[in-house]
Amino acid sequence: MKTVTGLFDDYSDASTAVSALEASGVPSSDISIVSNNADGRHRTETNAAEGAGTGAGIGAAVGGVGGLLTGLGIMAIPGVGPVVAAGWLAATAAGAVAGAVAGGAAGGLIGALTESGVPEAHAHVYAEGVRRGGTLVTAKVDDSLRAEAEAILRKSNWVDPDQRRAVYAEQGWSEFDDTLDPYGPAEIEQERLRYRR
Repeated sequence: MKTVTGLFDDYSDASTAVSALEASGVPSSDISIVSNNADGRHRTETNAAEGAGTGAGIGAAVGGVGGLLTGLGIMAIPGVGPVVAAGWLAATAAGAVAGAVAGGAAGGLIGALTESGVPEAHAHVYAEGVRRGGTLVTAKVDDSLRAEAEAILRKSNWVDPDQRRAVYAEQGWSEFDDTLDPYGPAEIEQERLRYRR
């Protein structure tokens, strides 16, 4: 199994990618989605890691009609803030954060990504991208589906992690820091406008 990952500036692009991955034969259980929810656009009454790991059923509220997207739940990630999330990556990150000692919570999302084969430099960009309002889609795929899965992510307007790292670096950023305050709704909207196509 290989891991393919895509960062999206727009939740609808990420949702399209998840649906396309499922349609291509990638099981919902092998796909994860983590989307910033600081602006409260995704409303639910579910509870954090429970919804992220098991699927608490708020998909209709966030645009999903089936598969993984029906299992989105709300959780909090240090440095990122509130997110809607579902799938194995969300459950792994939630477990790592819940069990982390002070100063070690960064291992939550970054650790879950790197343990699944995502290069650490990209994991930091992905975590920062979610912090700034983005949505992350990660899938475990058979080697034979890897090229197709990566093509699906690219066609869905994914963010090139090397290019985004360069943009962040121009702003003085070097890596994700979970001790920083999460972005608020106004800052997230400013980020979204910066990258809107």
